[in-house]
This record gives sequence, structure tokens and C-alpha cells, in this order.
Amino acid sequence: MKTLHKTLALIALASSSAAFAAVDFDSFDTDGDGVISQTEAQANPQLAQIFDELDADGNGELSKEEFAAVQ
Repeated sequence: MKTLHKTLALIALASSSAAFAAVDFDSFDTDGDGVISQTEAQANPQLAQIFDELDADGNGELSKEEFAAVQ
């Protein structure tokens, strides 16, 4: 069930053209530190919603590899 929820959330995130016009890592990494923090993810409600599921190592940040699961 968790996989289904994640899949549906990823589809919603990718299909949200208005909120996700530029789907690239750098557009969310606003401070340029190489990761997307939970604070940075709040700029997009869909990303914020699935942040914990994408954060595979549970460190509270999304790496480029973790974020790539969205694309």
C-alpha cells in the first residue's frame, strides 16, 4: 500500500504543471548546498507531501539521487 501511495503521489507531482513548471533539482535547492531541505520542499505542496517517502536515508534532506525518483 505504501508503494501505491508513493506512486500516486509521484504521478500527481509530475503532472502538476502549474506548480511544477521547472522540475529540476536546482529549482528546489534554493540555497545551493546540494540537497533539498524540508524547508525548501515546502515551496511545492506535492513535494512536501512525499518528502519523507523520497528521503530514503532518513536524514531530513533530499539528495539528487533521491529527488531523481520523481522524474
